[in-house]
Amino acid sequence: MNMLYIHIPFCKSRCIYCNFFSSVNQNFKDRYVDALCSELVLRKNYLPDNKLDTIYFGGGTPSLLLQEDFEKIFDTVSRNFVVEQNAEITLECNPEDITLNYADLLKSFPFNRISIGIQSFNDDELKFLNRRHDAQKAKNSVKILQNHGFGNISVDLMYSLPNQTLKSWQNTINKAINLNVRHISAYSLSYEQGTKLSLLRHKKEISELSQEMSEKFFNTLITKLKGVGLEHYEISNFSAPDFHSRHNSGYWHGANYLGVGASAHSFDGNCRQWNVSDIEKYCKSVENNCTLFEKEVLSETEKYNEQVFLSLRTDKGIDLAKLEFCFGKDSLEYCMQNAEKHLKNSVLELKNNRLKLTERGVFISDGIMSDLMRQ
Repeated sequence: MNMLYIHIPFCKSRCIYCNFFSSVNQNFKDRYVDALCSELVLRKNYLPDNKLDTIYFGGGTPSLLLQEDFEKIFDTVSRNFVVEQNAEITLECNPEDITLNYADLLKSFPFNRISIGIQSFNDDELKFLNRRHDAQKAKNSVKILQNHGFGNISVDLMYSLPNQTLKSWQNTINKAINLNVRHISAYSLSYEQGTKLSLLRHKKEISELSQEMSEKFFNTLITKLKGVGLEHYEISNFSAPDFHSRHNSGYWHGANYLGVGASAHSFDGNCRQWNVSDIEKYCKSVENNCTLFEKEVLSETEKYNEQVFLSLRTDKGIDLAKLEFCFGKDSLEYCMQNAEKHLKNSVLELKNNRLKLTERGVFISDGIMSDLMRQ
């Protein structure tokens, strides 16, 4: 499986929790799109056979792109790669960007999956997060896309916000369910260094929700979404059958991927590299027929740790036969020895030669994964 990630780093405003590489200065947008296309040509041989099973436009805010931007990018992709007939092609977007005209525009391109960053259906919470939409606009954006024939829609939600109540969170989940979307991603609010959110906490202007409350929010999420038939196929992701994110699943299962754009990551199975996190430096380098990037070659220990970490995030868990095949009997024994206490505590389970998190184990997964990794 081969995947292409296209990073669009522009935003109209910055959310208080975001630590992804992005910029509110859109003066470089046209130049940046041209540089993206040049990088696609420069690196067209990075993936085996130039074949693409998934394409993902992430950001930033990819829904700031215009018709001419998409035309340039898709034309470059089609001339330099073989896009499989059933390829999953995803666009991340913000609700306020989805109008009737923009939905018409998206329908004219080969997008077949849309991921909408809603976060909450509570207007006060949206204001706190510095989102530019309100709850009504969020609902309208989904309906507009559905009416334009987009059947594969994902919404992002966020919980454990300061002062968020369980009632408010239940209301957000219920409204997402009522929209009849096929996929829901839900993330606990994270206080990343350098964000406005982290600064507010440091100044004691806000307080982080307790671990106990966060666990209640998470359990509520699981109960409600499983109750309407959505599969909990990865720690933060739920979907209707056959609507898993193929692109994100590729990351979790170790697929090769090419990332283009400033700060974008790539992986060929042995090496990971990431482009410079500076729009102007990125553009200059590509204009000079090269890319500025850092690179690391993964050791066997790092590969083992990644397989454990990524596999355990999913409902499939760790395939122990594959683990032994890839890393040997010693690594399998190490994994099982360290898993023993978690199996006894019923936060891990062993079924069909796969080691998986139980529902109790999902919320404390970081500690479990750490115990199974090699130092």
